[in-house]
Amino acid sequence: MTFDLEYNSERTLMIIPEYGRHIQKLVNHCVALETKEERNKMAKAIVDVMGNLQPHLRDVPDFKHKLWDQLFIMAKFELDVDSPYPKPSKEELQEKPEPLAYPKSASRYRYYGNNIQTMIDVALSWEEGDMKEALIFTIANHMKKCYLNWNKDTVDDAVIFKHLYDLSDGKIDLRNTEEELIESKNLLRKRNTQGQNHSKNNHKKHHNNRNRKR
Repeated sequence: MTFDLEYNSERTLMIIPEYGRHIQKLVNHCVALETKEERNKMAKAIVDVMGNLQPHLRDVPDFKHKLWDQLFIMAKFELDVDSPYPKPSKEELQEKPEPLAYPKSASRYRYYGNNIQTMIDVALSWEEGDMKEALIFTIANHMKKCYLNWNKDTVDDAVIFKHLYDLSDGKIDLRNTEEELIESKNLLRKRNTQGQNHSKNNHKKHHNNRNRKR
């Protein structure tokens, strides 16, 4: 008794592996059918099966459109059927996408992040008063915290005020103020405390999961 074994190394590569080899063979058979009526009937059946194999895509807009496009791709654009959607072209599929613009940083002080620039812009839009002043010092304290996270263990307030002046295009000037920001050691203590609490919580979760009944 002999067996005609088929090895994967001898098989043709699948164009969309997610659907499996059986779907690819059905597509190939559909392409080879003689009459367009038969091809239309089988193409619709294949699309229905493809939809059942990808139920997580049902909530995606143009779900059916995507299935028909994938059908033509697996058929190497050689399938002649009446599709309810425009038939994609091979050139369109192989066309290179346009290059994406590199995201612009808030400024040369990248360690502050883009959110700081957004907060500064909001502060500049507020009317003068206690609320605006409180927001500005909140921003400055947050900048100091960011600086300590990515640079050193200490920083002079004058450095933060200078950076805030630059980021606001000179519209927020605290360089000559007598007010002081939160001390570096307090910011570092708060950061370390949060890190320790996070570590303890993770250890506690791991301990609970280990003792949980299976």
